[in-house]
Amino acid sequence: MRSTCARCVRLALLFTFLWTNTGLAADGPPELQDKDPLPTYDFNKPPAGLFIAIQTAEGFDEELGYRRTHEIVPVQPTDVFHPSSPAVYIVFNVHQHYQPYQVFGMCYPEKVPGLDPKTLVTQDTMYMALEDESGYVKLAPPAGGWKPGQYKVEIHVGFQVSELSLMGTMRFTVAQKP
Repeated sequence: MRSTCARCVRLALLFTFLWTNTGLAADGPPELQDKDPLPTYDFNKPPAGLFIAIQTAEGFDEELGYRRTHEIVPVQPTDVFHPSSPAVYIVFNVHQHYQPYQVFGMCYPEKVPGLDPKTLVTQDTMYMALEDESGYVKLAPPAGGWKPGQYKVEIHVGFQVSELSLMGTMRFTVAQKP
């Protein structure tokens, strides 16, 4: 009886040794392995997940939606603006939500000659109530107007801007239009 128990222990140890050294323990059998690992989220791209659609535009309009709600829609969507543009709008649609929150747009000069990329140029916040499914942030030009170059806008969601509230990044260019 004792030798059978010792044999079982040795067999269990051998099985464990083979299991861990062949890589089956870490990955599992091939038929149970994930074929496509989860992609990593890129905060340097336009936000996804909560946002159904998001785009830069020269303005916005308010329309009556099919549920008799007010929908914010972009007017003249573009990602190239004139230096004399009165504002840059980021217009978005979001999924249904069960808590109010705020959407922050924090604009920085990404590639603008003479401006430090870490300098906050302009910002805006939109409060999203429970019934809101669309909205916008209005980025007013800095003092002296928009300087030609590329700008990035960090989109944050919550009630406070932090590293954890960042959802993604929008970009636009200020240049003389042909």
